Amino acid sequence: MINSIEVLIEPLVRTRLKSLYNELLKSNPHYAQLAIERDQYFKQLLDSIPGDLEHTLFLHKDAQISLQNIQEVKLYLQGFKDALYLNSEINL
Repeated sequence: MINSIEVLIEPLVRTRLKSLYNELLKSNPHYAQLAIERDQYFKQLLDSIPGDLEHTLFLHKDAQISLQNIQEVKLYLQGFKDALYLNSEINL
C-alpha cells in the first residue's frame, strides 16, 4: 500500500520540487550562480571532448539527472513521513 501511495503522490512531489527550485533560482543568488557555473562547465566538457564521446557525456548527464530525481522524491517523501511521525509523537 505504501508503494501505491508513493506512486500517487509522486507527481505532486515533482511539481512541488520544481516550484522550490524556481524559488531558489529567484531568491538565492549563490544557488543561481552555481547553476550557471554547472551549465558552463558542462558546455566546456562537451566542447573539449572528441565527438565520439559526446553521446557518452549526454548519457552520463541523463543518468545523473535520473538518479537525482529518484533521490529528490524519496527524500521529500521521507521528510513528510518524518514530520507525520514527529507530529504523532508530540501529540501523544
